[in-house]
Amino acid sequence: MSRILAAMSGGVDSSLATALLVREGHEVVGAYMKNWINEENVIGHCPWQEDIEDARAVADQLGVEFRVVNLMRDYREKVVKYLLEGYQQGITPNPDVMCNREMKFGVLWEWAKEKGFDGIATGHYARSEMVNGEPSVFRGVDGNKDQSYFLAMLRPEQVKIASFPIGHLPKPEVREQAAMLGLKTAAKKDSQGICFIGEVRMEDFLRTFVEDNPGDIVDLNGKVLGEHRGLHLYTLGQRKGLRVASNLYKQAYVAVAKRPERNELVVAIERDDTPLLWAKRCIIGSLSNAAPASFDLAKPRSLMAQPRYRCPAALASYTPSNDGKTAELLFDEPQRALTPGQICALYDGDQLLGGSVFEEIVYA
Repeated sequence: MSRILAAMSGGVDSSLATALLVREGHEVVGAYMKNWINEENVIGHCPWQEDIEDARAVADQLGVEFRVVNLMRDYREKVVKYLLEGYQQGITPNPDVMCNREMKFGVLWEWAKEKGFDGIATGHYARSEMVNGEPSVFRGVDGNKDQSYFLAMLRPEQVKIASFPIGHLPKPEVREQAAMLGLKTAAKKDSQGICFIGEVRMEDFLRTFVEDNPGDIVDLNGKVLGEHRGLHLYTLGQRKGLRVASNLYKQAYVAVAKRPERNELVVAIERDDTPLLWAKRCIIGSLSNAAPASFDLAKPRSLMAQPRYRCPAALASYTPSNDGKTAELLFDEPQRALTPGQICALYDGDQLLGGSVFEEIVYA
């Protein structure tokens, strides 16, 4: 059996993941990643102390050692900086994806490796299976909870040391098994917020660290319809919170473009053919290959591409550039609100091949 470090967030998913490892006979140590302390709760509820106490209580119930690993400095440098710089540049970063690559399976793994651990386990709804003699990530069996998307930017060496003990279970069964074991977190509500920060709205977080920079909201013809508070507070495809009244026909507007050089937010009435909202072709970069034996980044192929977490994967043609730094994705069907900076996960069926970052959207 292996010596496994279980990343425990204080929620039911990582609690049961730890319990299953113990039941399998592994030598398990639980660890809470202390990434952020919002002591004054100025940007929302940040229950880190409560989460630590819950994680520790579960570890005590299971009879495993528990540690709190302080990674706040690394988190600010590798995740918060990435997040803030991305929004200031007018793109839409994904801190949860980067937290997995840079923190859980990055900094935390380096700490664990020095302590003699063989791998790291998390409560992700994903599966690890062998393909062509190497570990590969697959979608979790619960389609409503599948979190393989958030693992898209993992490197091959990170996939090798990762395990996902609850990936074969649907969410209701996770809670049932946790309750049967008497785990304190069995009925605990799932957190909604930024990875390992807490129940914090992204808008509130951004407004704490980035000054508002108001500008015009314009339609496709350049007509001024209102004023935005700062381009970093808006996402392409966003319908709510635009503060622009519907048109005479009660049709609502949707954000379709940002123009940083003019500090303009462009909106349009949403239709099936709204300009700048739908596209089939894009350039992706920062290519990451989670399954080298199954996916050669240098070869063209057909695959499934998932542009966002809550979005179905769609069939696309992948064509790498000559220098191998970027690739073109050509979707079979137009996709809504492809967004620079966001992560695009790449699949072969349920197998996660890797990930990428949208760099340019081609509308022609």
